[in-house]
Amino acid sequence: MKKQTAGREQLGEFAPKFAELNDDVLFGEVWSREDKLSIKNRCMITIAGFIGKGGIDNSFKYHIINAKNNGVTKEEMAEIITHLAFYCGWPNAWAAFNIAKEVYSEDSKIEEEHGGMFGLGEPNTNFAQYFIGNSYLKPLTDPSKTNIFIANVTFEPGCRNNWHIHKATKGGGQILICVDGEGWYQEEGEPAQSLKPGDIVTISANVKHWHGAKKDCWFSHLALEVPGENTSNEWCEQVNDEQYNNLEK
Repeated sequence: MKKQTAGREQLGEFAPKFAELNDDVLFGEVWSREDKLSIKNRCMITIAGFIGKGGIDNSFKYHIINAKNNGVTKEEMAEIITHLAFYCGWPNAWAAFNIAKEVYSEDSKIEEEHGGMFGLGEPNTNFAQYFIGNSYLKPLTDPSKTNIFIANVTFEPGCRNNWHIHKATKGGGQILICVDGEGWYQEEGEPAQSLKPGDIVTISANVKHWHGAKKDCWFSHLALEVPGENTSNEWCEQVNDEQYNNLEK
């Protein structure tokens, strides 16, 4: 979960202690206890608490957005609110649905505008820990029917994955085929390569690298996993803001 700064930004001067407790204790300590309860589950519990007490306000909208960003799908949110309607009141559920519909409708707009001809896909929640920013995944082949997996990966502006290595003792590696927007690809020790639709990047096995969008542009590429022997992925450190922002200079 991203570091919370809303308290200090909105109430730092007027109520500095409240801002401190909000940012450092509630969100900094309680929400970060993922070994006790996942952030996704905390999001769903918080939504239930707000609806139960009828607290459908701007802070509730924030928690709906937070839930969406932490993997609660539109279908799951609809089911949560439907379930709570019988325990927390029909009017509360209607009010919650109005805000949830507004938040999740943004996904439809994004899906129409981004992802190129292959489509945006779903939030890439399973690998979110290895990305800075939001990414989306649209599988194009069924791994159970072929040993070649191809997916369309879309990065929001500024999004990039961590440095990583596609390991293999024979064969392996990855091929990127750029289909929409503009992005970056960089191998360790080499200058970053600017990418546009039509560009193809061949990544040899055991080469440390990263790729992602430019900071002011969405970016999509097909990712093709090259078959090999003893293949695995090793995720490494992040591409920090200083490294990333210097690419534009």
